[in-house]
Amino acid sequence: MYLSRAAKDAGHEMKALLIPDPLWLKKVKEYNPDVITWSLMTGSHKAMFDVNRILKSRFDFFSLMGGPHVTFVPDCVKQPEIDAVCIGEGEGAIVELLDKMEAGEDIRSIPNLVFADPDQPDGMLRNAPRPLIQDLDALGLPDRSLLYDAGPIYANSPRKVIVTQRGCPMMCSFCFHHAWKRTYGATNKQYVRKRSVSHVIEEVNYIRANWPLDFVHFLDDIFNLKDDWLEEFAERWPKEVGLPFDCILMANIVKEKQIKLLKKAGCVYSRIAFEAASDFVRNTVFRKNTEKQHLIDASRWIKENGIRLGSLNMLGGPGGTIEDDFETIKLNIDCGVDHPLASIVQPYPEFDLNEITEGLGVAVAEYDDFPANFNREATIQVVDKEKIENLHKWFPILVRFPRLLPFAQKTLGKKWLSKPLLIMYMLYSEWLVTEQNVIYNRAQGIKNPLKWAPIDFTVRCVTKGVIRAVSGLGIKFVKRWATKLEMGDERVQAHMD
Repeated sequence: MYLSRAAKDAGHEMKALLIPDPLWLKKVKEYNPDVITWSLMTGSHKAMFDVNRILKSRFDFFSLMGGPHVTFVPDCVKQPEIDAVCIGEGEGAIVELLDKMEAGEDIRSIPNLVFADPDQPDGMLRNAPRPLIQDLDALGLPDRSLLYDAGPIYANSPRKVIVTQRGCPMMCSFCFHHAWKRTYGATNKQYVRKRSVSHVIEEVNYIRANWPLDFVHFLDDIFNLKDDWLEEFAERWPKEVGLPFDCILMANIVKEKQIKLLKKAGCVYSRIAFEAASDFVRNTVFRKNTEKQHLIDASRWIKENGIRLGSLNMLGGPGGTIEDDFETIKLNIDCGVDHPLASIVQPYPEFDLNEITEGLGVAVAEYDDFPANFNREATIQVVDKEKIENLHKWFPILVRFPRLLPFAQKTLGKKWLSKPLLIMYMLYSEWLVTEQNVIYNRAQGIKNPLKWAPIDFTVRCVTKGVIRAVSGLGIKFVKRWATKLEMGDERVQAHMD
């Protein structure tokens, strides 16, 4: 949305297309874009490469890949269907690219962009990134019409996502921030940037004036990063916005005063990153720099102030054991976590955690081996891999219903239970979101029968089911077509059909 804002402010046009869409090829043909941009995450990158390959076989356009995956693995630009990749923040690069293409000028020296070049030692022409954008307010408001015009389901959702900062001062080994920071050679002062409270409030009120908005989800990695910013926010938000919201806090800097400020502002749900109960896994492997007492204190203050407590956890950490993961569940239980969230460790490219797994001999062999869903399977060859995957599906239920622990332990080694446990996990995850929605509605005095928990849960499950079914069909279609293009053999397509 920020790329679209930058492009439109520079006099260019931009539209979004959400796939799967039964009319996607017709829409691309009608719009006839000069440039198609992609934002890639490791795991889903293969599907995007396939879609790009299909479009390149039918239309003439410049293909620009961006996002975390290509920032850390830019050699995908050597694929003939990819014209360039963008490293790091792309607002300046996209504007300069469109300006120069429109003027018929050379584009191969644009900062942030990488091109295939067989004359270079590594086969790539790499342009250094331009400096990080320091004044986030100067970017303007993100162009939400780009997304909402393409996907009414997002426009009509009463819950909208807001980001108030870029960057994070922490050096967690499993997160992209330390690697992104290294890409720029930036200090924390240069890398961690915050929008002004006024700019955030302006965006929220703009959204509310144009689309449905009942509550706000702040997606910042550390919402409690700056005390002075939080104090101003807590003073102004109730008066100028007055909507309930949720946020993520960093436990090792949480103060009781901050929790009281959040409560005053209207926070009804707050998450903190537990990651692991084991001090070794949490601080030596994950580099969280967070003591267990930090987690206990932050949890207690959140609960005492009547805020729903959520937790972020990771299972299957290298150097850990299945017993350590059970201790993580018990820590969640002891802290009274209401909304436990868990994922399975994924050592993505260029992350320090990837080097740790290489040193232990359990690393992922190829980047294409990463799953699209980071919370479905363990990619590193840890001991008790299948047990960890099954325990993950049990995680939120065991935190809320500890009496099931003995029974759950008996099921972990049974591979055939993987899919039934996945269905149970997905359904209970939707129920936790329904509980969250009930709190949001209660905070605003909403008593609409359609918002009642059983109805909300049913609607959510049906909607998600339809979306997953359509997405599944779309992915199968793309894979068949992409394989046909790659192999150039009709027999392959017939066999797959």
